Formats: sequence, structure tokens, C-alpha cells
Amino acid sequence: MPALISVDGVRLRAFILRIERLAEEKDAISADIKDVYGEVKSVGFDPKIVRKIVALRRVDRTKREEEAEILDLYLSALGDFMDTPLGEAARRDDE
Repeated sequence: MPALISVDGVRLRAFILRIERLAEEKDAISADIKDVYGEVKSVGFDPKIVRKIVALRRVDRTKREEEAEILDLYLSALGDFMDTPLGEAARRDDE
């Protein structure tokens, strides 16, 4: 039979309540962000592109530049890919 383990129920409950409260706040913030993207769309901006911009701004500039260089290298290695509509779009996005 395993040894009995003592659990501080009061402290555990406090952690659980904090996590639940933060999860509720997170859900509220997520809903607010969704509303802002709705506003973005309603005034004519492309929410998908705005999401990409937000994601790019979260990445350190140096890291972003390194990733862009690697992307260019990979696209160049594919060669004929750049002559397709998708390749042309990738080139425009990179510029």
C-alpha cells in the first residue's frame, strides 16, 4: 500500500481558483481581439494579413530577417516555383 501523502487543500484550491479566473479573463480578451478583427474587416482591411502583421511584430527583427533569408534560399532552390502564381505572391510578400 502506498504511503499517505499530505496535500494542502487550501493552497491547492487557491491555485485552481486563480487558474480558473485567469482562464475567464483570457476568454474575455480573446473575444475582444475577435471583435477588433471584425472591425478591421468592416473598414476594408484584410484580417488575415493583419493577423500576419501582428504575428511578425511579435518576432524579434533579427530572427524575422533570418527566417526571410532562409525562405529566400529555399524558394531559390525550388527554382521553377517562382514562376507560378504562388511563387510570385511569395516574392511580393517578401518585398
